[in-house]
Amino acid sequence: QVQLVESGGGLVQPGGSLRLSCAASGRIFRINDMGWYRQAPGQERDMVATITSGTITNYADSVKDRFTISRDNAKNTVYLQMNSLKPEDTAVYYCNARIRTSYAATSRDYWGQGTQVTVSS
Repeated sequence: QVQLVESGGGLVQPGGSLRLSCAASGRIFRINDMGWYRQAPGQERDMVATITSGTITNYADSVKDRFTISRDNAKNTVYLQMNSLKPEDTAVYYCNARIRTSYAATSRDYWGQGTQVTVSS
């Protein structure tokens, strides 16, 4: 089994910063792409940022120049540094990873349980 465990969410004032972490554990042969998605109440889950195993990054237009995604392959962990936070960034943030559990297995998507980020004064 594979687990993704997120941490780092919370309440922050507009203009503030938060750093999210997501650690993958369990039966892992290889982790390919990792990413962060978010879902606000009544809305669909949207991509925030992704990073390949070769550290190529991709960001939603709404977070470019404010958020930075990174990963530590030795720790099977992905991070999201969020700066200059705005009220519209309020959402549940989900970690995603595409993981192969063995040499013979195909990659599949795994999700974390989500962590709440609230930006409010």
